[in-house]
Amino acid sequence: MNQVLKQFYMDKARRLEDQGANVTLRAAADGFLRESLKSGYSYNFSWLGRPVIQYPEDLAALQEIIWKIKPALIVETGVAHGGSAVFFASMLELLGGGGRVLAVDVEIRPHNRPLIENHPLAGRIALMEADSLSPAAVGEAGRLARAAGGPVMVVLDSNHTHDHVLAELRLYGPLVTRGSYLVVYDGVVEKFPAEAAAAGRPWGAGNNPLTAVRAFLAENADFEVDLEYERKLLISAAPEGYLRRRG
Repeated sequence: MNQVLKQFYMDKARRLEDQGANVTLRAAADGFLRESLKSGYSYNFSWLGRPVIQYPEDLAALQEIIWKIKPALIVETGVAHGGSAVFFASMLELLGGGGRVLAVDVEIRPHNRPLIENHPLAGRIALMEADSLSPAAVGEAGRLARAAGGPVMVVLDSNHTHDHVLAELRLYGPLVTRGSYLVVYDGVVEKFPAEAAAAGRPWGAGNNPLTAVRAFLAENADFEVDLEYERKLLISAAPEGYLRRRG
């Protein structure tokens, strides 16, 4: 690494340390999150033609991770319109090689399936309609992980109740290779339960992905929260949700 780039990364590390401790900045970010949740901000974006229900900051973080890890397989639970699956496939396409996405959802809706299956990047995406906790889904993910021949990454974004996410963490966590990531979305529900509960969904304060992540980390020393993403994103649907497998 040349000296200029080395200095850049040293400066970044210092900025992130300062940013993580900046109470005013964090409060401003929380204020934005609070208002954006009420307005449905994350529903405003698409990726290569498919709606992607994510905050742009999280997409930026995911591309950093994918470029660094170079996964041979990305397992995603929760499909919706397929924007995230297409996003993952586009990153794998840029990397070259045979990287694949397994996208699992209990219901892949008829108006979404053909648009995903006919997308230019569909060749990198395997859709599976199944409960993410079912033996069929976990078995297929395990089969593909064993055959991947490279790093495996998992992204959880399906049912957001504590029990469901904790079960997913226990089932899919072992598939993540050493040094790779297990990303857990929508822990933001814990921070702003009133806005999240407005949709009439079963998750809320004390019952959501963030509480599941904390319970999982308390019982599993193989994973840790990557503090770089905690400090630099600030605006994220996945607080404490970028988990790196040690090793």
